[in-house]
Amino acid sequence: MKHKVKITVLDTKLYPEYQQQYCVNPCSGKCPVYNKGDEFMFYRDDVRDDFWHCGLDTLVKTDGNPDEVAGGPKKPFCSEAWDAISRYIYAGLQGGSIMKGWMRDENTMITCCNDGTRPVIFKIERIDYE
Repeated sequence: MKHKVKITVLDTKLYPEYQQQYCVNPCSGKCPVYNKGDEFMFYRDDVRDDFWHCGLDTLVKTDGNPDEVAGGPKKPFCSEAWDAISRYIYAGLQGGSIMKGWMRDENTMITCCNDGTRPVIFKIERIDYE
C-alpha cells in the first residue's frame, strides 16, 4: 500500500486588531501566499519526494496565480505553515495515523499555521492507494 497526502486550504483568517496593535505594518492583511480552496498533493515514492522539498511544486488547484502561491512551481511552503503541518504530512506519507482519537477520521487533521494575526486553516488527509 502506498500513501499520499492531500492538503486543502479551508480558510484564511485575519485579525486586524492584532495587526494594528503588534505589527510593523498594521495593515498587513490576509496571508498573501495561500488562497481558500488551494489544494496540494504530496507523494513520497520512487519518483517523487515532495516532503524533503518543503512542498515545492505540490500545488494542484488554485484560483490564484500558481507562481505566487506557496507550494507552486516557484515557492516552497511558507516556513510558518511548514513548521505547523509538516509532522502530519510526514506521518501520513509513512502510512501513520494523523490524529487518532481527536478527529472523526484518524487520517484527517484540521490545523493552522503559526501566524497569529493572519492564520491559514489547513485540512490534511492521508490517502491510501496501490
